[in-house]
Amino acid sequence: MNKRVGKQTIELKTKPRIIATTSVVGPKEGEGPLSMYFDKILKDDINGEKSFEKAETSILIDSIKETIFKGNITEDKINYIISGDLLNQLTATNFAMREFKIPFLGIYGACSTMAQAIGIAAMLIDGNFAEYTIAATSSHFSSAERQFRMPLEMGSQRAPSAQWTVTGSGSMLFGTKGNFPFVKYVTTGMVKDYGVKDANNMGAAMAPAAVDTIKQHFLDTGRKPDDYDIIATGDLGSIGRKITQDLISEYGFNLGKNYIDCGEEIFDHDRQKTHSGGSGCGCSAVVSTGFLYKGLVEGKFKRVLLVSTGALMSTTSSLQGESIPGIAHAVSLEVGV
Repeated sequence: MNKRVGKQTIELKTKPRIIATTSVVGPKEGEGPLSMYFDKILKDDINGEKSFEKAETSILIDSIKETIFKGNITEDKINYIISGDLLNQLTATNFAMREFKIPFLGIYGACSTMAQAIGIAAMLIDGNFAEYTIAATSSHFSSAERQFRMPLEMGSQRAPSAQWTVTGSGSMLFGTKGNFPFVKYVTTGMVKDYGVKDANNMGAAMAPAAVDTIKQHFLDTGRKPDDYDIIATGDLGSIGRKITQDLISEYGFNLGKNYIDCGEEIFDHDRQKTHSGGSGCGCSAVVSTGFLYKGLVEGKFKRVLLVSTGALMSTTSSLQGESIPGIAHAVSLEVGV
């Protein structure tokens, strides 16, 4: 059976079910406007560990373990974990997987990793390669700052266009049965690079990829923006969201009031001084496993298009003067028939 729809989209005929989700966030995220939707809010961002990197590993472990518990199954029933993070060679994720006896696929899509993981986890179910899978990601403000920008101890000033890496982890458990929200479409993005080199303006670097994937999703599926209750990009922030909204209108699509950005929603930017908004693998992860998933379960939303966006740079590429390639992956999360 051919499940491809158009150029870049797959229609999942079996509708893989999202049985349970968990969101774990840091204290700053817990003070933001979406705090009521998060399952666990840390008292401090080091979470009792000796380093920020170990703390990130610990919140990923907490998120996955709680999701397994909520799903009322045991580890031996789960066929795959698909997960990734921002740190060198997936440090946080690889170390977290020592705690689980589950086959593991480590992936890297920068901040697009959550939608990428959801797509792979759902396709494994739909292809009858697995009965249960988990999609998860994590990020941590301080570990990301140390790797990609400047260590916090240096007290560097942040540009107004800069984004605040979310301290958080989100995970989803997928299965084949039950009256749960499901994944209908997976649209895999292409790398887009329009020459942006400013690492303090990742929203501008990622926006063209978001536009390309959203446009292609509509062309492939025949759907329109109004077919979704929410269209949520991953972490473009306020600047990237506006660019995306302007650029996609040139293709004849008006995203309108149902378009939000996870990075813009997770913080109160004026009060919390997060400048352009949130970012990081954990950004779209905790918003999708918290606000969006619970909205689907409670009947507030029937269709959500999650478009996680990633800036595919590295510390090496930035020092060599390279531009910042962007990527975006889209998954439709739905309830009903």
